[in-house]
Amino acid sequence: MEKSNKLSKKVLITIIIIFVSRMGIFIPIPGINHQEFNESIKQNGIINFLNIFSGGGFSTIGIFSLGIIPYINSSIITQLLTKLIPQLENIQKEEGEIGKQKIIKITRYCTITLAFMQSLSVALLIKPYTFNWDKYFLIDCMITLTTGSMIIMWFSEIITEYGIGNGASLLIFQNIISNLPQNLNKYTINSTNNIIVLVVIFILSIITLMINILIQESKRKIDIISAKQLGQINTLHPQSYIPLKLNQGGVMPIVFASAAITVPKYIILNLNNERINKVTSFILTNNISYLILYSIMIITFSYFYSSIILNPKEIAENLQKMGASIPNVRPGIETIKYLNKIISKLTLIGSIFLFIIAQLPLIIFQITKINLLQGLGTTSLLILVGVAIDTAKQIQTYIISEQYDNMIE
Repeated sequence: MEKSNKLSKKVLITIIIIFVSRMGIFIPIPGINHQEFNESIKQNGIINFLNIFSGGGFSTIGIFSLGIIPYINSSIITQLLTKLIPQLENIQKEEGEIGKQKIIKITRYCTITLAFMQSLSVALLIKPYTFNWDKYFLIDCMITLTTGSMIIMWFSEIITEYGIGNGASLLIFQNIISNLPQNLNKYTINSTNNIIVLVVIFILSIITLMINILIQESKRKIDIISAKQLGQINTLHPQSYIPLKLNQGGVMPIVFASAAITVPKYIILNLNNERINKVTSFILTNNISYLILYSIMIITFSYFYSSIILNPKEIAENLQKMGASIPNVRPGIETIKYLNKIISKLTLIGSIFLFIIAQLPLIIFQITKINLLQGLGTTSLLILVGVAIDTAKQIQTYIISEQYDNMIE
């Protein structure tokens, strides 16, 4: 009974924090003409892209407008630095819990820096829509947005430690879900044709969800055998394998590729250089060139992110330490080459699937003229599926561990 209450407390903590973080988005920063600003950014691709992860926070300019974005970006930067800088890698591997705390501290400092820089850019963006622009407003706006971002970071860490699921992922999840009612309102039911369209959209959405789940859960199992089993026949245990996911980077390759196309596009268009604008417009508005560029970016970022997550050399070394090996593959260099080959193939296949999913609404629209997932996007859908699966697994694992403890007692 006590352990059941413990799970209920975790769920309650998670729900309360998600509710408070959502309310903070609607507490506006004073001194801004919010109506005029909201009207002017409806066609702004950068704001619309960032609104996916802030639950519309960039449109409202509330105290939590920056949301979890600075924390996620700083986490990615810290991961990259850990792989690139040997000293940080040694801290993470060799110093145990102390090293982990040092990496977390670096991530927090990086979050403050990024939040400060982003708050400055937001303050400059809203300058034409302020009632009284001066240095005091600039300072107040930057302090408010940066503080709000740090509070959201604190919320995410509380959820991760005391709640259910990954805090940062769940905060993004609730921001995406919060946009669904507004998007559904765009579909009006006033005729039989519209009802048919809604039914078709529902069916296509279910199919898209199934494809997303399939890609998220697909993995290649590489059998391993221990030294004790080498002299025995047919003794490979069904649980003795290395699981390599088809899509190691999750949604991150699509996020990076979308940002890499969207952000430079608006920066270049604002330069007012006619030649550069013509080249940019041709590349980004021509369907063929855009699709080629987008596919190359997704594949590139997939390989890049896969190299961060998986290190074949470390896997081979860990196998040797455990006295295990891959059947018909020699330990050491041969194992590293074999793993590199498998990971490379999986990454290519996974990135192609990601590209197809990213273009699925466009393909369906060209065929059926139905705007599937209007205002949501497959990037958001991938995040929703991934977070839902991970959270459900964590709850299931917690329940199983409780049952196991009860059996022991």
